[in-house]
Amino acid sequence: MNGVTNPYSDLPKSAFWRSGVTQENPYTVEGIYKKKFNILPEDKIATAGSCFAQHISSRLKKNGYNVLDLEPPPPGLSESLHQKFGYSMYSARYGNIYTMRQLLQLSKEVAGDCLPQNFVWRKDNRFYDALRPAVEPEGLDSAEEVVRHRQHHIARVRRLFETLDIFIFTLGLTEMWVHKSSGTVYPTAPGVLAGDFDKSIYKFKNAGFLSVLNDFKLFQKSLKKIRNGKPFKVLLTV
Repeated sequence: MNGVTNPYSDLPKSAFWRSGVTQENPYTVEGIYKKKFNILPEDKIATAGSCFAQHISSRLKKNGYNVLDLEPPPPGLSESLHQKFGYSMYSARYGNIYTMRQLLQLSKEVAGDCLPQNFVWRKDNRFYDALRPAVEPEGLDSAEEVVRHRQHHIARVRRLFETLDIFIFTLGLTEMWVHKSSGTVYPTAPGVLAGDFDKSIYKFKNAGFLSVLNDFKLFQKSLKKIRNGKPFKVLLTV
């Protein structure tokens, strides 16, 4: 009978299995997402996250986008050594940031709201920043030198956070290793690149969805504080 309607009458073809899936070309599926904002060539873009973020950064640069690097390699360092020492990979020399908790921890350190504990690790009488142990693969001469390097790094990350227009973060893992007494989160397990594993000091934690979401919200709040309320956009990749 003409004119009869039902709750599905006004839905688009994409809402139905036959017209939206089986009859569609899987390589040209439409309506996957709705773009929320444009990324303009002049927008100041910061990148961070797990390994895939390196490819995001590289591809954006090749296509003419303004990707920030506020912790560039020192003059004279061969380009072949940039990645070995954590340069030219992300917008600062923080190495891989695998978890949202680790990103939140970094922003709170920049904001002055927390100071990570137990972040100087040793290996063969060399000293490492446990929060980015791979950026100095041969280690440093002393714990004091690690602290000085970290202070410089945090100052550059602060400048990055103050400058960016768009922050692109690649979500990597939910698993993390944590310092029990302080809650400090590490990108690698103690004893892998440096340090010593002691189950009485460290514990393994696997964050659930709500925990990751809450950390993401707290990170945005922390970033707003650092920027004195100046607006920014966030793009998450996986």
